[in-house]
Amino acid sequence: MGAVLDSMPGMVLAAAMTITFFGGVVKGMVGFALPLIMISGLSAILPPEIALAALLLPAALTNMWQAFRQGLAAAALSLRWHWPFIGVGLAVMAAASQVVLAVPQWAFFAIIGAPVVAYSALQLAGVSIRVPARRRGLATVLFGGLAGVLGGFAAAFGPPTVAYLISRGTEKSEQVRVQGLMYFLGNVLLFGAHLQSGVLNGDTIPLSALMLLPAGLGMWLGFRLQDRLNTVQFLRATLVVLLLAGLNLVRRAVLV
Repeated sequence: MGAVLDSMPGMVLAAAMTITFFGGVVKGMVGFALPLIMISGLSAILPPEIALAALLLPAALTNMWQAFRQGLAAAALSLRWHWPFIGVGLAVMAAASQVVLAVPQWAFFAIIGAPVVAYSALQLAGVSIRVPARRRGLATVLFGGLAGVLGGFAAAFGPPTVAYLISRGTEKSEQVRVQGLMYFLGNVLLFGAHLQSGVLNGDTIPLSALMLLPAGLGMWLGFRLQDRLNTVQFLRATLVVLLLAGLNLVRRAVLV
């Protein structure tokens, strides 16, 4: 085992696995929030770079499962319809990851978090926000860019991606599948980047691999819960998680 696992107290490891399991349940239900939950929870008990390393393997593997749950053909069709959004997000993520240290963290979290809170709160209040067909190109660039920035800075593409898909009225299974594709491809890039950066190494990879178990179990349970939700219930659950994610970003902006 790696040095991180060897030196970790049992209570800390149990807490880390519990946090990861909960993140897996939420992700299985609504398609996102595993990295947000893991980085928020694990950073309270582990150094930030260890928390980041711990989430990378669970994020990549659960997103692959999510993307291909309905098979390769369904995933390929989703990629065909949404490749402009995914492409913009990945390109911006690659650029953002190179300048992460040059931007004040409080500004970044506030710029992303405040619109997410406003959007999800309005939707929950019954104000329907839909992107008209003539503006979809602009929305693709805007939301894809925001998702890429958040992915490059915090390995969490979720809030802008979900807001984009909801604003287009995307069907439940399609929404979850597109999220999985976007996040999985982004995680592959981040995985390679953090092998080079040293965040992932012989000491941290065993911890990340161990987190696959609670993440996978949580994801399995979350999928079962998702299958029981109708469209209205799914949308409401998604918006509640989105609102909480946005509030967490604003909290981090205030506390930085």
